[in-house]
Amino acid sequence: MMPIALDILPPILQQIPYATFFILGLAALISLLTSLVNRLLTNPEKSKVARTEVNDWNKELREARRKNDKKAIEKLMKRQQYIMQLQTKMMWSSMKVSLLFLIPLLLMWQLLGGFYSGLPIAIFPGVGADLPIPLFNSSLVWWYLLSSLLFGTVFSHVFRLIEVSE
Repeated sequence: MMPIALDILPPILQQIPYATFFILGLAALISLLTSLVNRLLTNPEKSKVARTEVNDWNKELREARRKNDKKAIEKLMKRQQYIMQLQTKMMWSSMKVSLLFLIPLLLMWQLLGGFYSGLPIAIFPGVGADLPIPLFNSSLVWWYLLSSLLFGTVFSHVFRLIEVSE
């Protein structure tokens, strides 16, 4: 069975540099959509407060254990269940977006994998088109991952999903 993408996408997108820019643009678009949905479905300010509370509790617990302060450890352990609930809420909040995009991304990868099967997408300086890493030796995977990391970081800062630490 031939992937549908072969009929939908123009053949010129299988050639460098068009393939390179196409995947770069696709990664930018997906990162933008993911960041927008993340911003709409989560409350970054509330997440930051929760993250700070969990980090402070962990820091206090490490310090109490380092000093072997049984009284402080006992006091901190009384809050452990609350901290675990807070961590669960934070994890679920971040997973909502992932679950929402999972099926569309899997379909997209199926289509792109068929369209770019064995073709170079980008040429990495000093290495070539295929990176010699056994699990993901395709330039499609690496180029998309690098592009996605770039745009994901940029859009996360733009939409204030994450903040730069001082």
